Amino acid sequence: MNPIPPLVRKLAYAGLIPFVGLALMVQLAPTPVNYLSAESLAGYGAIITSFMGALHWGASLHTLGKPLTGDRWVDRNAWIWGVIPALVAWVALHIYIPVGLLILAAMLIIQRSIDQNTYRYYFSDDVTRAAFMTIRNRLTYVAAACLTWAAVVILFIQA
Repeated sequence: MNPIPPLVRKLAYAGLIPFVGLALMVQLAPTPVNYLSAESLAGYGAIITSFMGALHWGASLHTLGKPLTGDRWVDRNAWIWGVIPALVAWVALHIYIPVGLLILAAMLIIQRSIDQNTYRYYFSDDVTRAAFMTIRNRLTYVAAACLTWAAVVILFIQA
């Protein structure tokens, strides 16, 4: 039995709809809709990248006002890591769109790699964490593939 509630799973997978839809529009829509779709995809990618970083702040709020634990991740690094994705996403929005899309794709993969080791601080049991990471892996790879594909289309197919 999956410990992740059906509503959470449905909402998580529904979050892929803009990635897939906009990536397809970048490739298939006529100009200027394809360019607007690329801008929208970059914006959505930046929002999701920021959201994934913000999860660390949300998960760490319960530690505020309590004595330090002596664990560097809990006391310090989760707070720092929580803002780095938003800063990277913000930069990605201010550069040439296909390069920004590639930066966002890379950031999502980097986040997943770091989070697979740090989520142990946030989940009460390994079964739930593993179930969540299964969903997270799927979402991350599809989102990163869509961002990368849109960048490739802009750089090499539409050029």
